[in-house]
Parts: sequence; C-alpha cells; structure tokens
Amino acid sequence: MVPRLFLVLPVVLLALAFQAILRPPPKLCGSAGGPPVTSPRIKLRDGRYLAYREDGVQRDKAKYKIITVHAFDSTKDFPSPVSKELVEGLGIYLLAFDRAGYGESDPNPGRNVKSEALDIEELADQLELGQKFHVLGVSMGGYSVWGCLQYIPHRLAGAALVVPVVNYWWPSFPAELSRQAFKKLIVPEQRTLWIAHNAPYLLYLWMTQKWLPSSAAAMHHPEIFSKHDMEVIQKMMATPRIIENRSRQQGIYESIHRDLLVAFGNWEFDPMNVTDPFHTNEGAVHIWQGYEDRLVLVELQRYISKKLPWIRYHEVSQGGHMFMLVDGWTDKIIKTLLVGEEASPM
Repeated sequence: MVPRLFLVLPVVLLALAFQAILRPPPKLCGSAGGPPVTSPRIKLRDGRYLAYREDGVQRDKAKYKIITVHAFDSTKDFPSPVSKELVEGLGIYLLAFDRAGYGESDPNPGRNVKSEALDIEELADQLELGQKFHVLGVSMGGYSVWGCLQYIPHRLAGAALVVPVVNYWWPSFPAELSRQAFKKLIVPEQRTLWIAHNAPYLLYLWMTQKWLPSSAAAMHHPEIFSKHDMEVIQKMMATPRIIENRSRQQGIYESIHRDLLVAFGNWEFDPMNVTDPFHTNEGAVHIWQGYEDRLVLVELQRYISKKLPWIRYHEVSQGGHMFMLVDGWTDKIIKTLLVGEEASPM
C-alpha cells in the first residue's frame, strides 16, 4: 500500500502542477476572437494599452484632478456616486482607468505594486494632467496608491485610500496581531490568501477547482458582507444597473488572480516605512476604514495609522466595506481630500 502511494503521489502532483501552469492565454481586447475596444486608450512605453474614462469638468478647466483606482473584480466603468454639485462646485476632473488585465487594459505579466504606480504616472503624463494630481484608491486599488506614495510621491497633490487592502505578511505587523486578524477571515478566504502568498503557482488551480470553495471575494460570498454592506447592496439593487461588469472579459488569471498575487505576495517595500510626502502640509494622505468591514479588518488599519501618524485616519463606526457607495460618503471623502473639510463620524 505504501509503495503504491509513493508511486501515485508524484503523478498526481505533476498533473496538478501542469494544470496550474497550463492556464489559457488572455483574450486581448481588439485581437482576433477577443473583446472589442470601446474606450479611449493610451499606449504605454512597454507597448501595452491602458483604457481610461474621463468624468467631471473639462480637463483644461479643472481646479482639481483626481485619478481614481478601482477595486477588485471591477473596472473604470463602475459608477461613482459623487454628486454633480460637488464636481461642478469645486471644479473636479475625474480620471478612471482599467488596471492591467482588467476591462480593456492589456494584461501585464510583470504586474507589481511599482508597475501600477508607474502606469498611473504615465497615464497622467500622456493626458497632460500637470506636475501634480490627486489619487483615490478603493479596496484592492489601495495597493496602487501605496505604490504611488512609495515610487512617485513627488507627483502627488494628495491621496486617499478607502478600505485599502492590507497584506497580512507586511514585515512591520506584529506576528500575533496579523495572525489574529487573519483568523477572523472566513476559511475559504484564508486558504486563498495563504496560497497567493506561499504557493502562487497553484493559485489558478485553486481558484478554478470545484471541490472546495475558493476566494470568498471572487465568489461574492454573503459572509464577507456586514449588515451595513447588505443594506448598501439592497439600495444598489433597487437602482437598475446600466453598466455591465466586464472586469474578467480578457481572462480570470490576468485580472482577479493577478490582483491577488500582487496584493498578497512579497512587496518590494513595507508600507509602514513610507515617508510623509507632504512635509510642508501642501497635501495630505487619508485612510478611510469601516469599523464593521469583514474583508479589510479595522485593527490592522489602526496599527498602520499609529505607525504612520502623518496619515489622517478616519474610522466610520457603522460602516462596512462598501460604506462609501451610499449616504453621501463619496462626496465627504473627496471634499476632505481636496479642501480638508472633516466629515462628521457615521
């Protein structure tokens, strides 16, 4: 029995390895058999195309320019609930883009935190936004903003991270704090993040197998949503959805899988060693966090804010992961970012 097991086990492992490696290639937008190109795009220095969408006041007439960075399994086309009154009143130009591999932007097999920041910088330069601009990243889009703070701080007029993703393996986290926070995640999410960090070559296999539940976030598992999140979802469902989510149209690996690998892999820097880019108070960095968030845990954001006291930390007492989508919170976040007016606690 034991010798037979030793003969069979390598074969099984080899088969799993081949299945993990031989994933289907992405279907590039505009290629034969691929999705059509329907958005304006720029061509980056490395030859990739990056799709974008402009909103708000005209670029050349704007007082403030904000590049927004979308969340996990989303695109530039996800409706932003910012009010027309705020946009026109403050003169805000909004630039959203599809991160590499999402929507209509070409995949980047070498995607990492730094490449995301450099994509943002090149997008700003090609659209002639000027020397400085604001950035606002939501959830998984938060690691792009951390990248901006590390690699292009001289280009920033201000930054906001809303329920930003946290990597449990950042070196500055006390091991016990990180371990206890990790244990609060539902089990399928724990398994997925562990594989993304420790066995990235198996992530595709894990995310496509049918025997066990994989990423709760990718599957939109109801357990990841707080009571407030469920109320937000109900409000959103009451409004007919006009925009189709095309986040995965080029393939799941280069979109959501690559996102998990970057966010929870080994970073080139520790965010808690980032220095304040606004020594003379010409701008500010804000973190907004929902106390009841079940995807990004509040105790880790609190620790980050204590390690980096120059970050202006805002905690929404009854908010979940999706709090910014309702009750005027997007307006409050943007107004605070641009003119420094503190929003009242929820």
